[in-house]
Amino acid sequence: MTIKQFVKLAIKEDIKDGDHSASACIPKQAKGKAKLLVKEDGIIAGIDLAVQIFKEFDNSFEIESILKDGDKVKVGDIAFIVSGPSIALLSAERLVLNVMQRMSAIATLTNKYVQAIKGLSTKVLDTRKTTPLIRFLEKEAVRIGGGFNHRYGLYDMIMLKDNHNDFAGGIEKSINKTVQYLKDNKLNLKIEVETRNLDEVKEVLKVGQIDRIMFDNFNYDDMKKAVHLIDGKYETEASGGINLKTVRKYAECGVDYVSVGALTHSVSNMDLSLKAIK
Repeated sequence: MTIKQFVKLAIKEDIKDGDHSASACIPKQAKGKAKLLVKEDGIIAGIDLAVQIFKEFDNSFEIESILKDGDKVKVGDIAFIVSGPSIALLSAERLVLNVMQRMSAIATLTNKYVQAIKGLSTKVLDTRKTTPLIRFLEKEAVRIGGGFNHRYGLYDMIMLKDNHNDFAGGIEKSINKTVQYLKDNKLNLKIEVETRNLDEVKEVLKVGQIDRIMFDNFNYDDMKKAVHLIDGKYETEASGGINLKTVRKYAECGVDYVSVGALTHSVSNMDLSLKAIK
């Protein structure tokens, strides 16, 4: 989805035949100015998108960016000042806030995970556990927070999870069929295989032909053994129930990546507000 498509759909959802609250009491030609006020410490995200949203409402808006995406913020900071038609400003307010509050929350939480494994080579990944139709916003917020994106959808990477392997008749059949499928369809996609225990890791190593092995809900000892068994032949990823208290221990097992669904599915919006400047 493009920004233009997103904004058009959001406007249709929120405004439809008009912003009657603003239109009822604000003169059509009135101009206004407002500031984006930070009311919670964290990482700000969505400023660039907010500029695009305002411009989609009315191209005459002028935005003075004081902060930039990815900046650390504290209570009382001002992210930007926007000037333009008062009615359009009021109509755009909620969409801008909804986007920035969620993106900032995701960026803030992502950065906490990144800081928790600082000094190690492991990278923090997001997942597909996102809000339908705004995945592009949430994944961008992960990047702003210092994390990395896993596959964007079902189309840009192969991930053979436990159900795929079980339905296919086992890991070996699942991998071999996938390799043939990619060849037959002339597709160049990386293959990742989920494993549930060390025996499955050994099975994947025996079959080969893949790019990354995921360790799903492994304990620390088994994960260290798995990393040792793989010995750099393939990328490795830890997944399943990883939180801020445990992420460093998982990273210290030597994995290349840790994936955390909570980055996008368990955040509480950052407190931001758009306040009129009189």
